Amino acid sequence: MAILGNIRKRTTVLILIIGLALFAFVISGIFTADGGGAKIGSAVAEINGEDLSIDEFRQKVEQASRRYGANFSSTQLVNTVYDQEVRSALLNQQFEDLGIAIESDQIVEFVKTSGYAQIPDFQDENGIFNAEIFKSSIADWKVNDPLRYDAWLEDEKNIMQAAKEQLYFNLVKAGAGATLNEGEFDYNLTNNKVDVQYVRVPYTSIADSTIQVSKQEIEAYVKEHKEDFKQDKSRDVRFVFFEEKPSFEDETAVRNSILELVEDKIDKGTDTTYIEKRFKNTDDMAAFLDRNSDSKYDTIFRAKKELPAVAADSLMSLNVDGIYGPYRDGNFFKLSKMVSRKPNGSVKASHILFTYEGATRANPEIKRTKEEAEEEAKKILVEAKKEDAVFANLARDNSDGPSAPRGGDLGYFQEGIMADEFNDFCFGNAVGEVGLVETEFGFHIIRVDDKEDIVKIATLSREVESSEETINTLFTEATKFEMASIDAEANQFSDIAKESEFTVRPVNKIKEMDENLPGLGSQRAVVQWAFNDDTKVGAIKRFDLANGYAVVQLTKKYKEGLMSSEDASATALPKIRKERKAAQIIDANKGKSLEDLASSNNVTVSTASALTMKSPTIPGAGREPFVVGNAFTLEEGATSNLLKGETGVFMVKATKKIPAAELQNFSTYAKTLSTSNANRVNSAVYNALKEGAEIEDKRATFY
Repeated sequence: MAILGNIRKRTTVLILIIGLALFAFVISGIFTADGGGAKIGSAVAEINGEDLSIDEFRQKVEQASRRYGANFSSTQLVNTVYDQEVRSALLNQQFEDLGIAIESDQIVEFVKTSGYAQIPDFQDENGIFNAEIFKSSIADWKVNDPLRYDAWLEDEKNIMQAAKEQLYFNLVKAGAGATLNEGEFDYNLTNNKVDVQYVRVPYTSIADSTIQVSKQEIEAYVKEHKEDFKQDKSRDVRFVFFEEKPSFEDETAVRNSILELVEDKIDKGTDTTYIEKRFKNTDDMAAFLDRNSDSKYDTIFRAKKELPAVAADSLMSLNVDGIYGPYRDGNFFKLSKMVSRKPNGSVKASHILFTYEGATRANPEIKRTKEEAEEEAKKILVEAKKEDAVFANLARDNSDGPSAPRGGDLGYFQEGIMADEFNDFCFGNAVGEVGLVETEFGFHIIRVDDKEDIVKIATLSREVESSEETINTLFTEATKFEMASIDAEANQFSDIAKESEFTVRPVNKIKEMDENLPGLGSQRAVVQWAFNDDTKVGAIKRFDLANGYAVVQLTKKYKEGLMSSEDASATALPKIRKERKAAQIIDANKGKSLEDLASSNNVTVSTASALTMKSPTIPGAGREPFVVGNAFTLEEGATSNLLKGETGVFMVKATKKIPAAELQNFSTYAKTLSTSNANRVNSAVYNALKEGAEIEDKRATFY
């Protein structure tokens, strides 16, 4: 109380201090954004020297958020917009260099062939897009509907961008055709064939352990194959996840709390005895469940398939007023009571509909009269009643209803769903009965396929949640592990976890804009921490998650550029060993014939027929383009030298060469190549532009 009194005496000073603090906060915001030192107006990326403004970028992320809604996380939105903006920037640079621009008449032409042409405001009385109506509509919006006009201006930007891209890619596609000679070449690649005998000495015949590769050799290999060993900036982490979940004691407490609500509660006073009716005998089930259950009273009759799968059989076997449970269904304990049962309350039926002109919801293409429809229905009814009739086939061939493709099957339905006449037939006849009924939709041949009981079940449910004691215990465990790991050596993280029987999970090669971590889900904060310059390798931190805690350790940093020999070894070692094995096998078998090569290496001479260069796969050996290509260079009956293949060293003999059939014209093949080339233009051109561009990605500074 004395402290509060002193504060009250110094109210003016306190207000001044708070005011100064707020003022300092506001002033600091003028110079920084997001608390990360990023200046307002700075760039989120630099693309070939051109800045991508963070302010405009944020506006577009906000627009994307409204467009995509809850389907995208904030990081997904940022990455999606970033990809779009990089693409636009690269293409716009091309448009500027080439002088590509879009005039108003080109906008009209583009709109005419796009989805915008379907907007009623742009169509004439016949529903056809009209350029003059389109122009006058935009002019009218500008004067009378500014909001809609502003929205159109944004659409217009997108239209102009799309039109420019269409023009640009069409220019590229014009040069991506194929000549008749190229068509002939492609035809021969596919249709020239060769039969071979071959011997393969697999690389696996030499044990990896016999090939010693030094660190210097790996470094040299990486330098010679730089394109294969480029890496992005990334991080390795490992973590222990402390999941917040109910303990056995929590589950038992919830189960017992439900059991306590089954029987009536009797309170005996001095003069009176008060009985509180509970789940078993309550007169108002809806009110009782409102007070005591996590789920409302379900007043709808349900079929067995609509009941909880874990208890459906037991629930369906209950008598009226019978109770089953408690039982576990997902994250809930439940207690269920049979309130009511309707025997055969759900019917499964199939039908064949014969509709006519003027019937409700009749297909306008159907021109038969009501009398003709009835006559056809009676004719098919005779077929449908035969013992060997296949009702589904009759429905597919004759029904005018939407269920015809399903053989007329309407599935299960309860009373009151179908038209009265249809309903009465289905619920008034036994399973297997076939008959004819007229409704407002036409004439129906109906077959009753099945009937099942439906039930009304009242369910008292309680979610199984972690108690405060369980949550506190989890926090204590996570904190103790965090402190013990920080106090120990960095490499003891796993040992400390093992002592407490915690599981350590590694996550490797995390990228700077990653969001989801295997085993933890969406954890952007962990990624940002791992990439913070102040976070050193070996650093440990506890993160509060929505469903528990994660104690995370940063284990490795990777710089952008060329891999180190250690990082590249997993990829480089097998390739170096393969080259060394190939050299050993070739040196040991020089001058040998096909048969001698097979004999001295304990392998067999194999055959392969109809090999082509378009699909250079050797049965039993796999894809071997170099080997197959060499086979085509041989004269019939000739044998190759030793060839270094993908899976081993080969020797090949061309036993038969089958040239492609002569064609007079290769225009079909040239056209196919042209189409294939054109289809790849959009993605291939953009990828080439992106690969050749200088792009500095600064997203992680802001997000």
